Amino acid sequence: MSADIKGAAAALRQAYASGVACEPLRDDLLPAGDLTAAYAVQQAQVSDWLAEGRRLVGAKVGLTSRAVQEAFGVFQPDFGVLFADMAVPDGAEIDPRTLLQPRVEAEVAFVLGRDLPYDQVTVADVVRATDHLLPAIEIVDSRIANWDISIVDTVADNASSGRYVLGTSPRRLGEVDLRLCGAVLEQGGEPVSVGAGAACLGNPLHAVAWLAGTLAANGRPLRAGDTVLSGALGPMVAVTPGAAYEARISGLGSVRACFSKGGS
Repeated sequence: MSADIKGAAAALRQAYASGVACEPLRDDLLPAGDLTAAYAVQQAQVSDWLAEGRRLVGAKVGLTSRAVQEAFGVFQPDFGVLFADMAVPDGAEIDPRTLLQPRVEAEVAFVLGRDLPYDQVTVADVVRATDHLLPAIEIVDSRIANWDISIVDTVADNASSGRYVLGTSPRRLGEVDLRLCGAVLEQGGEPVSVGAGAACLGNPLHAVAWLAGTLAANGRPLRAGDTVLSGALGPMVAVTPGAAYEARISGLGSVRACFSKGGS
């Protein structure tokens, strides 16, 4: 592991530990556009987290929505990993002080019933492998100050992951038109973000196929039982302490992320 990769991983770990975001990693620590180095930083952190006893339960696709891509000037998807301690029960209170710069977005979660070990994955493969779907709210976060991220920064930072909330009423894949399903994210009963399945790489199935093939090609295939967050259906929304957010996705139902006011 190069000194730059170690330095970038150390900067991110310090941000987690201190609650103070670090400066962008690009240029000073990681070459702009060097995804190999960025994923090496991510993997270094994953290895440390696994050694600490965290349980890997799946993966997430990031940067799938055109609205999110345009917000950051990043025009390709990326991926990160999900750990069991990132999951929050539906409607449970989240202390925003445990995060740095949280934002929320509505997503479709896939729960797999079969492995996807192929480096060339088709939509049909994903359909066969999917056990059920759940509505989800991903609480994205960034250890990079002011969300000043490039593709290198977000990849190194585990695809800007934070927490996630899953709904509790599973649906079979055949019950939902994933391309046309509408999504509304509400705060206090008022819409703050709207979108649809087509906003996620054209269809959330496409996003999962991309993720599965990419992970398998890197020797980390998705397995039966894994949870996959397939990507944002609309623009992300900055979290207001004390606010509750509810995502309603047609055909899938709803799910809530509730934040305490925090305090000093």
